[in-house]
Amino acid sequence: MKQDFLTIALSKGTLLKPTVKLLEQAQLPVSGLSEDSRNMVFSYEEEGIKYLMCRPTDVPTYVEQGAADLGIVGKDVIVEQAKDVFEMVDLKYGYCRFVVAVPDSMKDRNLREFNYRRVASKFPLITEKFFRERGLQVDVIKLHGNVELAPLMGLADMIVDLVSTGRTLKENNLVELVKIMDSTTRLICNRVSYRIKHERIQPLIEKIQKIVKGGTGNEIA
Repeated sequence: MKQDFLTIALSKGTLLKPTVKLLEQAQLPVSGLSEDSRNMVFSYEEEGIKYLMCRPTDVPTYVEQGAADLGIVGKDVIVEQAKDVFEMVDLKYGYCRFVVAVPDSMKDRNLREFNYRRVASKFPLITEKFFRERGLQVDVIKLHGNVELAPLMGLADMIVDLVSTGRTLKENNLVELVKIMDSTTRLICNRVSYRIKHERIQPLIEKIQKIVKGGTGNEIA
């Protein structure tokens, strides 16, 4: 008889360590689970659990398409990609925030003064939605990295980016003008999986909710 796995897509990178800690607290298998391994799929037949090691930006796609039943990924990725998935639990770690940042020389300006200006971001959907909801028209320039460079080189007047400490902004003489939203790590679920594997998924969700509410140390140090 073919093993019926519960498949969970995990985000590689900074979220992995606290995620593994959370899985362990939820009494799920984590032996050998490491980003350093060459394996991209970790199967635990006895427990019926399978993990997929993914880039964070790929996690919602694996979950939406049903290649994974559950996924653990940042709210920033969920909002930017707008995939058709259930968001089940705020896991409370991996905190960062979306901000509009401008050169230090413009820190005293009002956001409305940047109407019809250029904004560089790795998150064009979030950026466009934010400015549109405020009745502002901007030219969004999508970049894949080092958006802080854009104002320095005259490519854009401002940026929208994720920050945690704000150190990178400061190092590039940029200041936070407006906070758009906060982001933490979330547990997401495939819609069909939630229905057909409800007896396995719902107890796990409730267990994870209790762990998060209990403050059992699964925050990023």
